[in-house]
Amino acid sequence: MNASVRLSASSLRAHKRRFAGTFLAVFLGVAFLAGTLVMGDTLRASFDTMFGNATSGTDAVVRSADAITTPGESEGVREPVATDLVGTIEKVPGVAAAAPNIQGAGQLIGKNGDPIGGQGPPTLAGNWITDPELNAYRLAEGHAPRGPGEVVIDRGTAERGDLKIGDTTTLRTPDPVKVTVVGLATFGGEDGMAQVTFTGMTRADAEKYLTAAPGEAATIQVRAGPGVSQQELVDALTPVLPKGVEAITGQESAEENTDMISSQFLSVFTTLLLVFSGVALLVATFSIHNTFAIVVAQRTRENALLRALGASRRQVTVSTLVEASAVAVTASAAGLAGGIGIAAGLQALFPAIGFPFPEGDLVISALSMALPLAVGVVVCLGSALLPAVRAGRTAPLAALRETAVDTSGASRTRAVTGLALIALALGVTLTGVLASPSIWLAATGAVLALIAFVVLGPVASTTAVRVLGGPLDRLRGVTGGLARRNALRSPKRTAATASALMIGVAVVSLFTVFGASLKATMDQTVARSFAGDVAISTPSFGAGGSGLSPRLADAVQRLPEVDTAVGLGRGVAEVDGKGRALTVTDPVALERTFDLGEIRGSMKGLGTDGIAITENEADKQHLTTGDKARLTFTDGRTQTFTVRAVYGQSELVGDYVITRDAWAPHRTQDADTLVAVSFKDGVGTDDGKAAVEKAAARYGNPEVQTRDEYAQSAAGGIDMMLTLVYALLALAVLIALLGIANTLTLAIHERTRELGLLRAVGQTRSQLRAMVRWESILVAAFGTVGGLALGAFLGWVLVEASDGASDSAFAFAMPPLQLTVVALVGLTAGALAGLRPARRAARLDVLRAIATE
Repeated sequence: MNASVRLSASSLRAHKRRFAGTFLAVFLGVAFLAGTLVMGDTLRASFDTMFGNATSGTDAVVRSADAITTPGESEGVREPVATDLVGTIEKVPGVAAAAPNIQGAGQLIGKNGDPIGGQGPPTLAGNWITDPELNAYRLAEGHAPRGPGEVVIDRGTAERGDLKIGDTTTLRTPDPVKVTVVGLATFGGEDGMAQVTFTGMTRADAEKYLTAAPGEAATIQVRAGPGVSQQELVDALTPVLPKGVEAITGQESAEENTDMISSQFLSVFTTLLLVFSGVALLVATFSIHNTFAIVVAQRTRENALLRALGASRRQVTVSTLVEASAVAVTASAAGLAGGIGIAAGLQALFPAIGFPFPEGDLVISALSMALPLAVGVVVCLGSALLPAVRAGRTAPLAALRETAVDTSGASRTRAVTGLALIALALGVTLTGVLASPSIWLAATGAVLALIAFVVLGPVASTTAVRVLGGPLDRLRGVTGGLARRNALRSPKRTAATASALMIGVAVVSLFTVFGASLKATMDQTVARSFAGDVAISTPSFGAGGSGLSPRLADAVQRLPEVDTAVGLGRGVAEVDGKGRALTVTDPVALERTFDLGEIRGSMKGLGTDGIAITENEADKQHLTTGDKARLTFTDGRTQTFTVRAVYGQSELVGDYVITRDAWAPHRTQDADTLVAVSFKDGVGTDDGKAAVEKAAARYGNPEVQTRDEYAQSAAGGIDMMLTLVYALLALAVLIALLGIANTLTLAIHERTRELGLLRAVGQTRSQLRAMVRWESILVAAFGTVGGLALGAFLGWVLVEASDGASDSAFAFAMPPLQLTVVALVGLTAGALAGLRPARRAARLDVLRAIATE
């Protein structure tokens, strides 16, 4: 064992440059993983502290006991509680103070006329609680709202909207309200609660604009008297609360808020980063394996001499693994430090890009350090295992051979195995996406396809390099021909080097195809369902935005240019015990503006006790026209509705439709999500749009778009997602680039004598540099083409799997421009990877190179 360690140490000292690329690959992968874990732990701890500080004075929260949760949403909708309960609660022994918390959607307009927030996090408005200990917000500047139209806003919102004390602006509730900023507030010691916006109003204004009727609140905040614990307070409150109302401790409420942030943002964000860490480490695995495979191949004679001098197979294998361990441990340890640096950098960067990262020290847990270290070591050792075993099997007689010939490109076994895996992958995938839709089968097929590409790589590389490098003979003459022959020399090495880039390009192509397909799906949905001329909407997603005034559709309908204007509101109810989203609208106008497909029954007679549902939901609920459906609303009341229509399409309309009159007794804060407008015959789009914009300006100036513009804006979040994906995948492409550069550097070391002879017979330095660069580009071209093919296939699988798992019809789209850009980036990466090895090759001393053993 000691002899193996000494051999490894001397080899590492003698060949430090050989492992530079491996060190960087492990370092980057571990740093990204460690940074993600540290950042996630820090964010969770910071939000825990922030919510704890903000709600430290609230000992109990009184609220409705039941919540209705619709599919795809983690937070349910609760019935309001009566503010009259405050008087009852204040009489309970142990209660020091109680205050109603009236809360709803409210979006402020910034100084530039644009709405603030709305891109995910909630935009909230509520009454300003005068008891400072019960109020989660702390007044930092100015004074509390005292009269109509006066508001306090959080500092973060003020900064983003360029608002200050004394400014007058508009608050969408969704009806526009003119407000004056009289104070600025903080939340838990921070300028705001992440990207959430908050507007504090007087209680009278909050009841007027945020509730269906006075006397309703989202919750009641309660403060305990001296010596009364939170649990004792809850136990005292419970007996006096009416049926359907519960009390929870302030700590439980804070934990629920933290869990909500965690489930809606942190978990998704950190999971996304962990997925890309995995991709980076997978790419690194190929680069590391290739490095050790080349090093072992180059040391064949050295290992054979060791065997001839008495070294056992075990000693040679252990020697190689000890080298890998040394690289793994040092690179992983450096990666941990790099990960902490990444987390610290993100902590400083987030506020600069508008996301307030809560202040506080980085949280560095044992798990967030141990896991990346273990993963880095395992990946490095696992990648080096096969080359190490191969080194141990080196025969002593191999010392007599000049070179080893790589015949993997002509391996019939590899070709048959690869083709069989491709056939199996296609069979499993097609079964999972077409025959019997299954996400798991589709995913299994995708993994098998990746394995098949790797197995077939050496066989395919020979043909691919011949085809891709064919034009080089004509374009670059002898230099191009030599580059092509060098790439063909070792098919296994070429394939292994290209595989790292192939995976990076495949993942980029996968998301590019999926993003284009989502856009095509949205275009298809709007084109198929929306028969109107313009759409009025507020650009927002997630819980953000305030929606549109329900009075807007009527105002637009009165315009002489307009034939039909219909607003789509949103409600929630339990349909036969299951939470479902309701579309609240005028069914007659809806039928005229949207293509609902085939309709059984009639949309005209819904009234206050009728409901229309999609054919898909009717099948799930075993309902048809004339059947009864029981709906339970958030106010606790249950009503029986008659199914009076079953319609075919639901993409923009939703699965359940009721009238505004049916929703009115159960509504809370009323808002429309979309107003669709059809013009009268002879009215041009420009004239009609201008008239609608003028009418809409009085209702908070929402966006008026043509049908095509609406489809593009509805898919706007996809471009944001793709930008983030590309930025994260840049790490995987960088690691692949390092792998190509490292392979070429090692290959140049291997071919030192050959390069010297080429220089001796007249090859110039520039020709030598060009030869190495073109070899790099050929390897990158092979990886890029394979990645594009694999990514397009996986993109199709993802689209078809999503289509099978969703009620909506997904459209598959291949974006030629974006994929061309991906291909050019891959080739550019190859050209960049070849720069340093090319310079190094050109600097070789001719006589010394010829004399090299």
